[in-house]
Amino acid sequence: MARFTVIFNRKAGSAADETSRRTVEASLARSALDARIVAVSGSEIEDAAEAAAAAGDALIAAGGDGTVSTVAGVAVKAGALFGVIPLGTLNHFAKDAGIPLDVDAAVDVLAAGRPVALDTATVNARTFVNNASVGVYARLVRERQIEERHGRGKWTAFAIGLARAWRTDPQITVRLIVDGTPLVRRTPFVLVGNGDYQEAGPGLGRRTSLTAGHLSIYLAPECGRFEMLRLGLRALAGRLRPDEVTLEEFRACEVTIETRARNAGVATDGELAPIDPPFTCWIRRGTLRTLLPLT
Repeated sequence: MARFTVIFNRKAGSAADETSRRTVEASLARSALDARIVAVSGSEIEDAAEAAAAAGDALIAAGGDGTVSTVAGVAVKAGALFGVIPLGTLNHFAKDAGIPLDVDAAVDVLAAGRPVALDTATVNARTFVNNASVGVYARLVRERQIEERHGRGKWTAFAIGLARAWRTDPQITVRLIVDGTPLVRRTPFVLVGNGDYQEAGPGLGRRTSLTAGHLSIYLAPECGRFEMLRLGLRALAGRLRPDEVTLEEFRACEVTIETRARNAGVATDGELAPIDPPFTCWIRRGTLRTLLPLT
């Protein structure tokens, strides 16, 4: 088996990050895997992953969804074996793929798991593993990142970003081309997901498949700021009933999103992508060889 390079996302050297690193190191030592840890942050993450892939190593993302997305993009390009040690707040990819959130259990998967070819998606050639979003969520991410650069903590920056995004008009006009069919809509957001999603109940927003072979595209109905906030909070709490809101939904292999909205951007896996509209998303079937539990 190839050597494992664990791309560990260190932040500003906080005690929590140092504790996480020691936990990962101890778990890897117990597993007797041929593994090394490379602690990096920001743009260094992609550079470190590319260097490890060039050396023929399996790539293991130790961090949150942003780290997972970046390292997965390199793994797809290099055809490298991929794995995850979930260390983020939400860990959407790990949860949906069935990777345990406990560090020891996740390392056990690296040692004894099976490689499964999972789908990925791209937006203007940038890989994402969870979703890409245009509209109010992308504005929220932009504002959050601005506050983080000013030294705000993650959740403080999120709260400020949410307040600023909420104060603006949530509606944008978009022109979509869904597998060749043109559509025009006015909506707070367009979300393009990799795979199939559960659309109601306690598992709202969780994916039921990462091998569906298509994109899931959702458009929210036109609504005011208060209604958008109410529905968003209920969705986050898992209490959104099917009769409360009807999302327009499509399945497709390709979708292009055009908008003339001011400062339009696209958020991919929780990060603002440095690309300009129009945004074209494609499904990439079976492109990410991922170590998953045996059962």
